[in-house]
Amino acid sequence: MPRPTRRHLTVATALVAATTAAVAVTSAAGAFDNAQQAKAAIKDGKAKNVILLIGDGMGDSEITLARDYTVGANGRLNMDKFPLTGAYTTYAVHADGTPDYVTDSAASGTGWATGVKTVNGRISKTPGTDKAVPTLLELAQKKGYATGSVTTAELTDATPAVLASHATDRSCQGPADMAKCPTDTIAAGGPGSIAEQSVKHKVDVLIGGGKQRFDQKVTDGKYKGLTVTEQAKKLGYQVVTDKAGLKGVKNGKPVLGLLAAGNVPVEWTGKGAAVGGTDPQRCVTSNPNRPATTPSLADSATKAIRLLEAKQRQKHSKQGFFLQIEGASIDKQDHAADPCGQIGETAAFDRAVKVARAYAAKHPDTLVVTTADHAHTSQIVPLEATPPGLSSTLVTDEGQQLKVNYSTNTPGQSQEHTGTQVRIAAQGPQAYRVLGVTNQTDLFATIREALRLR
Repeated sequence: MPRPTRRHLTVATALVAATTAAVAVTSAAGAFDNAQQAKAAIKDGKAKNVILLIGDGMGDSEITLARDYTVGANGRLNMDKFPLTGAYTTYAVHADGTPDYVTDSAASGTGWATGVKTVNGRISKTPGTDKAVPTLLELAQKKGYATGSVTTAELTDATPAVLASHATDRSCQGPADMAKCPTDTIAAGGPGSIAEQSVKHKVDVLIGGGKQRFDQKVTDGKYKGLTVTEQAKKLGYQVVTDKAGLKGVKNGKPVLGLLAAGNVPVEWTGKGAAVGGTDPQRCVTSNPNRPATTPSLADSATKAIRLLEAKQRQKHSKQGFFLQIEGASIDKQDHAADPCGQIGETAAFDRAVKVARAYAAKHPDTLVVTTADHAHTSQIVPLEATPPGLSSTLVTDEGQQLKVNYSTNTPGQSQEHTGTQVRIAAQGPQAYRVLGVTNQTDLFATIREALRLR
């Protein structure tokens, strides 16, 4: 009998762990029997496509709050339905490599994008020497994959930036924003701002906010005097700004969707949390300040998948695509202690998860991973509690009251991230690698192995 390889042992161990975990959870909850689904989900081998979904700031509290409000305590979100679930640690590092226990989105994104931990604020560069490190997107492009990035933040914000740029500081978003990145400027022989790098990379699909960054003028080099948007057009991009424009783009040419000057407006609104709490409230599920012409995250994700598929079909390529989808304003509404904004953005992200899982159901050679970059501030507390900081009482879709508290900073200041581990869930080839407790940098290795990147 041939001796089993290390890979076979790893897969077998994952199978036992997944089955045991599924049975244990099922027995405790008395609800969903996921054991057979988990066993069937253990797949080795290569993935044709990878869809990575990032809920920015979406810790377990944020997921639970959205679940309780929208589908009920005993309900399940789309992100709850993955067959394989684990957790990963999110810490950043200091310049000397020692742990910085609470990460920001730049350092955490660099972790999964490059497999290297870095200092807070840095984009896909080393912590001590500030050297660029190849990203998953760059490696995927080199191997012939189509690539895309969809976000509800500015396209130059930290999470999308880690894939298509390298910057000493995350604030260097446009040509006029380079104060903290003097060696990254084109004049200094660097790659330029995050906006400039993103379009130079010829990412096939870029959809998000941040028009204000792309409308800045390039200050040096070949495109000096042009805006970054004009530079993108010179590079062949179709530039669109709304739902109709996105619907009308042609297959085969890169797309730059600039859906807002800054961040894409949130879907839900309501009263922010306050010192001493708020009266019980229902969230307003149609934000009057969100233009009707703005596509949802699920709409943008659907379009991105179709465009990436079409590009590879036209090229007759055997390779598929790598797509990152970010629900960015879960984090931003957490910072603002706005529970309705936060829940609405989590629900919008969950609908994008549904799009990805539906695609994978028809294309089982697709690895889908859903996770967060870091945890955040919101906590569900007892109704009778009088917590410090800011709180709000909501009336859920079940008709019950729920109190949420924000206390990671002084009222009036931006609420802060927390350093706890976060959920990671997956399906498809190599999905078993998310089981147990892993490190954020391990996600880089999982995707690299799934797509056979080198």
